[in-house]
Amino acid sequence: MNTSEFIALLALTTAASFTPGPNTTLSTALAANYGLKRAMTFVCAVPIGWGLLFTLCAGGVGALVVAMPALRLGIKVLGVGYLLWLAYKIGTASQLSSVDASRLSITFFQGVMLQFLNIKAWMLALAVVAGWMAGRADAANRFALLLPIMLFFGFASNLLYAAMGSLLREWLQQGHRLAWFNRFMATVLAATAAWMATF
Repeated sequence: MNTSEFIALLALTTAASFTPGPNTTLSTALAANYGLKRAMTFVCAVPIGWGLLFTLCAGGVGALVVAMPALRLGIKVLGVGYLLWLAYKIGTASQLSSVDASRLSITFFQGVMLQFLNIKAWMLALAVVAGWMAGRADAANRFALLLPIMLFFGFASNLLYAAMGSLLREWLQQGHRLAWFNRFMATVLAATAAWMATF
């Protein structure tokens, strides 16, 4: 991989990873409500799930999804539905004392599986496979280079958003700030679901 390809990859990965989306929104909301330690389960699940998705796309599953409109639609419908359900759960949590494991908690497995319902994750995986691997004689070597880079960006972006949510935690405990914060995060998540529905 030459320097210009590598710079283009970093630019795409930075833009895709650090802009708000389902993962970063959930990382922020989980850390604000539970603290950074509890949010780390999801923060660690994101790169693992995305790495699995990327590996499948590199192995040809991505091409299958692109070629089968019904499968694409199924992923989209499930993804939008799941994000709207999470938005509801976040939006109805109004006090730290009421934010319990049944209200907002996301398990490691759910965090991993969310990547397979996340249109933004699919778009990035397909773009990287198409732009940096497809048709290349050294595709296996490129995959070995790309995977750790993508895992790092997935972890770093969600850790940053979780850290910001954690820093807001004490401030959010005053008055109705947490309720408004959660409603805002729920709105962002619902807007992301609406955006995903358009693709």
